[in-house]
Amino acid sequence: MTEQEKIRALVRYRLDQADEALRSAETNLAQGLERSAVNRAYYAMFYAVLALLATRAQETSRHGGAILLFDRIYVKPGVLPKDFSRWLHEAFNQRQTADYATEFRLSADALRQLLQHAGAFVNGVIDHLRTAGFLGS
Repeated sequence: MTEQEKIRALVRYRLDQADEALRSAETNLAQGLERSAVNRAYYAMFYAVLALLATRAQETSRHGGAILLFDRIYVKPGVLPKDFSRWLHEAFNQRQTADYATEFRLSADALRQLLQHAGAFVNGVIDHLRTAGFLGS
């Protein structure tokens, strides 16, 4: 397997993780599992970021590092919209609260918006990777 094939396989794997996390978030929300829905929505975005970073051999499992690299490589130069950075940071903060705070509550509208943002984020990353030649058409 060539290096390019390995990168494409890793990108595909990370996007599969993102898709699974997004579907899990939707299922959790439908079942009233709010904390789990927030967690999975954030992770959908995180896995999409890891797919992007894999194309530059800069993948990291550290959330703060991945977000920093995403902002530096993709948002600041205008490759991806600033909204993506805002959505990712908000999702990260909401996930931290959902996972670790003693009390957590988001309105139904805020939860739906989080999932909409996560879906748009993942789709935007897929579009970018397709345009950049890392995915088939």
